[in-house]
Amino acid sequence: MKDTVLVLGGRSDIGLAVAHRFAAAGHPMALALRNAEDLEAARADIALRHDIQASLHEFDALDTGALRGFVESFDPVPGVVVSAVGAMGDQAESECDPTAAALVMRSNYEAPSQALELFAGRMEAQGHGTLVGISSVAGDRGRASNYVYGSAKAGFTAYLSGLRNRLSQTGVHVVTVKPGFVATRMTEGMDLPAALTATPDEVAEAVFRAVERHRCVVYVKPIWWAVMRVICSIPEPIFRKTRIGA
Repeated sequence: MKDTVLVLGGRSDIGLAVAHRFAAAGHPMALALRNAEDLEAARADIALRHDIQASLHEFDALDTGALRGFVESFDPVPGVVVSAVGAMGDQAESECDPTAAALVMRSNYEAPSQALELFAGRMEAQGHGTLVGISSVAGDRGRASNYVYGSAKAGFTAYLSGLRNRLSQTGVHVVTVKPGFVATRMTEGMDLPAALTATPDEVAEAVFRAVERHRCVVYVKPIWWAVMRVICSIPEPIFRKTRIGA
């Protein structure tokens, strides 16, 4: 029997796409989200369409006091845990409202990191498992237009790198996925460049391949690797004067 795959943030467009992709390959699915009962129709669709077991689990990533109990409720621990938790927020609001900024930072860095850390401990104890964190190219370099969100993703990327190194000799693998622009409800209405924009299904396929091939860091659209190498190489005094740094 194939490993159960748990998706944290299972309501998101990316989370649901990931669930369908792994279910299509025969993996039992567990979707974790707030107000889980509202996703019953989607759960049933995944189970029936792919002829697999699928379950819903109540999960609030920001409720740190409940995290340990949530993680320990899985027996055995899922073979693959994918974190699709995150919130883009609004940069202008974050600049003037510390509460809004804190929500963006916690949603994109603190909450998913704490959840994955607890699952990492259980996987380490059993000697196998895969953790997947969906981060962002926004964390590769800070830009004026989204630096609160970008800083949180930078922290998450660094966390995943450190966790991967810590677990490298334990049989537990950690994957960092950097989608770039994704056409989802979160980006609806934004003018996104087609060549740099992925669909949720493309992100899901990248996650699936990365797990199957034991990859470490994956850019969903390969062009982003080249784009970010160039952007990260621009000296700071020049970068902040360009449209890219805006």
